[in-house]
Amino acid sequence: MIIFGTKGYLYQLAILTLVCRHCGNPAAHTLRKRVIKFTLFFVPLFPFSTTYATQCTFCGAEQEVTKEWAERLQAQAAGAPGGEVYGQSQQPYQHPGV
Repeated sequence: MIIFGTKGYLYQLAILTLVCRHCGNPAAHTLRKRVIKFTLFFVPLFPFSTTYATQCTFCGAEQEVTKEWAERLQAQAAGAPGGEVYGQSQQPYQHPGV
């Protein structure tokens, strides 16, 4: 019997101040990366899906972005005063619904 499946990981890459396309407010947005990995016997082996999204902290609207756009936003966050990327985590946050 072979046991296989998927496991999702959610990485928070940065927090940026942007104007939301949904509510129009200038608010903090979190830039997140979702990675879904194939598992064999509950061991994650390789990623087969990676998506990037921003989420408005004011209204909660989420918008998917391309990898290039996410890299550009992350570089913008790295150029913030003090050179810090706010909210960068080394350990993935595992979303219960993924």
